[in-house]
Amino acid sequence: MGRLLSVLRSALYLLFLTATVIPWALTAVFLSIFMRGDPLYWVCAGWLRTAILGARWICGVRWRIHGMEHLPKGKNEAVVLAAKHQSTWETFAFPALMPHPLAYVFKRELLYIPFFGWAMWRLDMIHIDRSKRTEAWNKVATQGRKFMSHGTWVIMFPEGTRTPRGSHARYQSGAARLALTAGVPLVPIAVTSARCWPRKSWLLRPGVIDISIGAPIPVQGRSPDALTREAEGWIESEMRRLDPEAYTPDATQPAAAVRS
Repeated sequence: MGRLLSVLRSALYLLFLTATVIPWALTAVFLSIFMRGDPLYWVCAGWLRTAILGARWICGVRWRIHGMEHLPKGKNEAVVLAAKHQSTWETFAFPALMPHPLAYVFKRELLYIPFFGWAMWRLDMIHIDRSKRTEAWNKVATQGRKFMSHGTWVIMFPEGTRTPRGSHARYQSGAARLALTAGVPLVPIAVTSARCWPRKSWLLRPGVIDISIGAPIPVQGRSPDALTREAEGWIESEMRRLDPEAYTPDATQPAAAVRS
């Protein structure tokens, strides 16, 4: 009975997302003729907040945020956010919950998703072709510095993909390299979203997702590898503190993950 209820709630939630994203995205594309930058960003973030509120109202997916005091207070203070990636939920939640515009680094194929991708195309985001590694990095570095010079925070998922609950993939150094290139701190973030919304699934379970924001890691005099390992160490340790039942003694080794 419990699973049937979850299936029905999840199906209703999908209908809710579809019914809201179409008019919202078309409105955003139309408005992009007249406005760009932060005003258009907040229009789109409004739908993302609607999406996570819908998950709470329909499926019982709630959240708690720890460590907001670690985020910059100044309007033009930029950082690179390096976040755990377990599900679709955090891609919706970060722009909805963060008090500052974000620029995601993401694979360009997402732009081809009807309505949702069309609106993303009009925002100041960094979409890359992951098959062209050098070209992709050059674009991340160039556009990342440009956006951060205006105070935008760049967010990246160091694992590069969604990972199953209780495991992690190899952390890549792109976020650390960008932070070093721009001379801004690297902020690690742990997220227990797979507790309620497993990867590669649209079957949501009621519960509480924890978002924990770590203290900024200074980049001066550091190497990309050292920064990446420090961020990885904090995130994975925090994941075990927030979601201890998901981890077994042998869960310290990177797990194979399905590309998102």
